[in-house]
Amino acid sequence: MPKMTTKPPAELALSAERLDRIADFFQSYLDAGKLPCMATLLSRGGEVAHLGLRGSLEMGGESPIAEDTIYRIYSMTKPITAVAAMMLFEEGKLRLEHEVARYLPEYADVKVWDGGTADAPNLRAPDRPMTLLDLFTHTSGLTYGFLFQHEVDAIYRRELKGAERGTLREFVRQIAGLPLVFSPGEQFNYGHSIDVLGAIVEVVSGQTLDVFFRTRIFEPLSMTDTGFSVPSDQLHRLGACYAIDEKTGKAVLSDGAGAASKLYASQPSLLNAGGGLVSTLADYHRFAQMLLEGGALDGARLLSPKTVEFMTLNHLPEGKSILDMGDKTFAEGRMEGNGFCLLGSVVTDTVATRQPSSLGTFAWGGLASTYFWIDPEEQIIGVQMTQLIPSSTYPVRSQFQQLAYAAIEA
Repeated sequence: MPKMTTKPPAELALSAERLDRIADFFQSYLDAGKLPCMATLLSRGGEVAHLGLRGSLEMGGESPIAEDTIYRIYSMTKPITAVAAMMLFEEGKLRLEHEVARYLPEYADVKVWDGGTADAPNLRAPDRPMTLLDLFTHTSGLTYGFLFQHEVDAIYRRELKGAERGTLREFVRQIAGLPLVFSPGEQFNYGHSIDVLGAIVEVVSGQTLDVFFRTRIFEPLSMTDTGFSVPSDQLHRLGACYAIDEKTGKAVLSDGAGAASKLYASQPSLLNAGGGLVSTLADYHRFAQMLLEGGALDGARLLSPKTVEFMTLNHLPEGKSILDMGDKTFAEGRMEGNGFCLLGSVVTDTVATRQPSSLGTFAWGGLASTYFWIDPEEQIIGVQMTQLIPSSTYPVRSQFQQLAYAAIEA
């Protein structure tokens, strides 16, 4: 991977002194043993103004992270799957109002939770069928077992145990047999919606998701280090991942670095469309830059500018926010002042976010505390990488943003 070049911040109307605060600020997390590393990138108008690299591949280790360090991006996979689906949309091969069952027949008979217990649930028919738009916006009624928010989550944990050994198509077929938390369109609930969307990409394209991603997105954008696994000769670049121990509150090893990784040293059977990719700062920045430039980068066009414009609008019903529809549910982004576009959260009320930003800024993050945002008004992209589960542990995302916006001079 070629070395990233940076431009003097002053030429981009940014303060170099204030950008320098970013890496220094996050050093305190590393010194306290709270995070193994922190990598931050900020660009404006396609030019990188800030690149901060602090910490090691392993907590307290001697191998520092570098520009080419590979990270588990978990739910930052979702916007890539959404782009894949909208590429097929542009070809006329699917529509947002289409019923999911049109592509995955097993979803014709889904049932909705109607009380009871995880062992003896009461079920009913949904008020309306699940659509592709419901999948994009997490209003499908699907959930995640790890959320521990609802009795249905417990059913997911029980019934999907070991499901990672199957294919994506097999996985979403299993999910179709589990209850929905609510009837499609009623609420926002983070869950396996994008996995189901990924299976539709496979059905419609006739390709497995890894092949579609590689040939239609990664190769055209020169995202050479993004995939569902890490090649053996590049494993030395994969950092370790940590998780907070519920009893001690300390970070403990979740998945090892390099060849010690149990999850990414070989190609998985389940191509997790909602959270299975690894990537680098540079690769994800290229993906984000493609979106900022209206669907094309360096001569490779993935989407029309009008499609990207449409994707980045708030698609929640009646212009509602995530908070309006999700109440206390989990989301990989701020719920206050944010609606949900086809790529992630989108700012609809700057004051409600409680920090500077621009209307129309869209963003999303991943389970291990990774994050990106795109501010079309300021032409700014921020990408943040570390490896700590869960992402709600520390407010590092909002802190990165407030430090970044403080550097704007014009």
